[in-house]
Amino acid sequence: MIEHDDITGLILAGGRGSRMGGTDKGLQAFRGAPMAMHTLMRLAPQAGAMLINANRNLAAYESFGVPVVTDSVPDFAGPLAGMLAGLEQCATPWMVTAPCDSPFLPTDLVRRLAQAIEAEQAELAIPVTVDADGTRRTQPVFCLMPTTALDSLVAFLNGGNRKIEAWLRTHRVAEVPFDDAAAFANINTLDELRTLESR
Repeated sequence: MIEHDDITGLILAGGRGSRMGGTDKGLQAFRGAPMAMHTLMRLAPQAGAMLINANRNLAAYESFGVPVVTDSVPDFAGPLAGMLAGLEQCATPWMVTAPCDSPFLPTDLVRRLAQAIEAEQAELAIPVTVDADGTRRTQPVFCLMPTTALDSLVAFLNGGNRKIEAWLRTHRVAEVPFDDAAAFANINTLDELRTLESR
């Protein structure tokens, strides 16, 4: 049984924000607060402890009142580097990740991922959504994983690999269907941010 207090939540805010003109995505204002703060407020009640992965503007993220961890892999190596930074500091048996630009993530995300790991005897769990046009999409940056995944992730990154889907394929992964695809919407441009703000 994966208990609430056995899980640390990690907000991934360590990216370059290149599609948003290089701005720090997690600190973009959304309905009066930084976007990463909204994500934190959605994820924190679902986990026993919280961390934020960031690689710049550290004082701004530290002001959220949560420990901030930086990538140990250089050059903004993507979400896997952020996950590695989290696993290196994680003090619980499990860690769940969410990107900083997901202010509507489901309030039952962690519970449902944990149930799927137990039911399917999987190692990790991720959500799956279906777009309006019927396209099935995995959401690999929302991932519940054991802290024992650290060794496999280190080996994968040391091999020069960066693709999160490729790393997941090396594990038994439970794919959990979620109805609300919009809850996992990625905000990559300021236009998308404004559109979502008016939702």
